[in-house]
Amino acid sequence: MPPARPLVAAVPVRNEAQRIGPCLHALAVQQRACLSHVVLLLNNCTDGTRDVVRALVPSLPFGVVVTQRTYPPAMAHAGTARRAAMQVAAALAGPDGILLTTDADGRVAPDWLAHTLAAFDAGADVVCGRALIDAEEARLIPAHLHEDDRMETAYATLLDRIHDLVDPDPHDPWPRHTEHSGASIAVTVAAWRRAGGIPAVPLGEDRGFLRALRHVDAAIRHAPDVTVCVSGRTAGRACGGMADTMARRMVRQDEMLDDSLEPPRACLRRAQARAALHRVRALPSATGPWHDAVADLAALLRLPTGCVAHMSRARFGGMAWDRLEALSPVLRRVPVRRADLPMHMDAARRIVDSLLVTHAAPGVMPVPAPVVTSVAR
Repeated sequence: MPPARPLVAAVPVRNEAQRIGPCLHALAVQQRACLSHVVLLLNNCTDGTRDVVRALVPSLPFGVVVTQRTYPPAMAHAGTARRAAMQVAAALAGPDGILLTTDADGRVAPDWLAHTLAAFDAGADVVCGRALIDAEEARLIPAHLHEDDRMETAYATLLDRIHDLVDPDPHDPWPRHTEHSGASIAVTVAAWRRAGGIPAVPLGEDRGFLRALRHVDAAIRHAPDVTVCVSGRTAGRACGGMADTMARRMVRQDEMLDDSLEPPRACLRRAQARAALHRVRALPSATGPWHDAVADLAALLRLPTGCVAHMSRARFGGMAWDRLEALSPVLRRVPVRRADLPMHMDAARRIVDSLLVTHAAPGVMPVPAPVVTSVAR
């Protein structure tokens, strides 16, 4: 049965003759759903990737579009390639279609597409999946890197739980994960267009894309059941990417945690401020309750009331939040030292426990305990 709307996957490829076959096979054996097309953007390939693809095409249940590009060295990165691949995919999918992207060294799970579509059916505009390192290749990575990743992921999950309890997102209920990996992102063409597409940046194009989607109030679901297996190689195709990060950490661990993480009290304050902005935007403008809510938010952010009132009226809530967050002196990002992680984890657990007690009070539905899942970064 053909899909109700076109489903087109975009895959940036750089010298992946050894891995593109398993990638395409995994996309081909999806359960209960089938892609319409797969777009392969061959980015400065110098190996036999194209020949491997040509041999596989007759056996695949979807159309394959191969686009070759030769970019100058400064542009020959994943951001440029993924942006271009998504543009080609969007033209195929049309305005009512869904775009999906993964990596050429990845193998999506057999239920990857079915679970992704279920999240769209539940109201999502964007679905982020989890990237798990191939089990065999993971055994080649030193144990201390696995432990560091486990601890960092557990801490990120605790901080995300604080946001969930203080400022719940109906489109992204608990349990959820914290990844925004280009190895598994799906988006409606409408939301992709509204956000301006994938940013053509050398590093972090996936995170940049998610920031742009939040800016325009896209409904984002971090679905724990959407997974893809990625390589654990330390000689990668993207300079500064995950492979480079692992290779660097094998020699010497980073002193600071990922820059998206912060101390738990700062996280709580950020979550409270976002919740306060949502209250402001839910009230009729210029009414008494609206003015009171604006004053409360201004006090929380330590910004002038007039400034908060003006910015809170932005077209999108995400746009208003980005502007207020950038201006507020109390929301400046504070980095977390890896050596201080145990202390911060204890503090985060105490905050979560306190919030759970509040949610379990009479008249309030109890909230399940945090679920910590290990995800590859």
